[in-house]
Amino acid sequence: MKILLAEDQTMVRTALASLLRLEADYEVDEAVDGAAAQQQLQQEQYDILLTDIEMPHLSGIELVQWVQKHQPQLKTVIITTFNRAGYIKRAVDAGVSGFLLKDAPIDTLIGSLQKVCAGERVISNELLLQALGQDDPLTEKERKALRLAGQGMSTQAIAEALFIAEGTARNYLSEAISKLHASNRVEAARIAHQKGWL
Repeated sequence: MKILLAEDQTMVRTALASLLRLEADYEVDEAVDGAAAQQQLQQEQYDILLTDIEMPHLSGIELVQWVQKHQPQLKTVIITTFNRAGYIKRAVDAGVSGFLLKDAPIDTLIGSLQKVCAGERVISNELLLQALGQDDPLTEKERKALRLAGQGMSTQAIAEALFIAEGTARNYLSEAISKLHASNRVEAARIAHQKGWL
């Protein structure tokens, strides 16, 4: 089995890759973030993409969405420390083959990867139940604007980063603030992040 592991924390990535190589004799390539993984996927063929969610440049969910569009035959598994309902729902909606928590034993991870390779979907019932009934109210554009606002960027900088007019960026932010019943963009970003919607 050939796996691409996308994880921005070096210690976690190298430890996980080593464990997979030792335990199951898998071929594991490593990517330092979502953008690097996307580049590698365009250059080489893999059986499974194993990715974290929160990474710079391209999140794990955005990476899964890209895979569904450009390499739908590739199996995708998210491995994360965050069991936020919003993340799980967005991952499932994106078509992920598996969603696992990093505190799972290595045997569980290997068993899950084998099931995914065999065409099964592996998401624990507990996580799925948690994701039900928590609808993400944000549009993709509002999410992008809010993510940048959460990084402390000004409306003008957000507009430039997203290649939109400043007024449009302001509208996206005010819509997000309103939908999340927040008092300002920082609070809206915090709420959305806690829910797993960013």
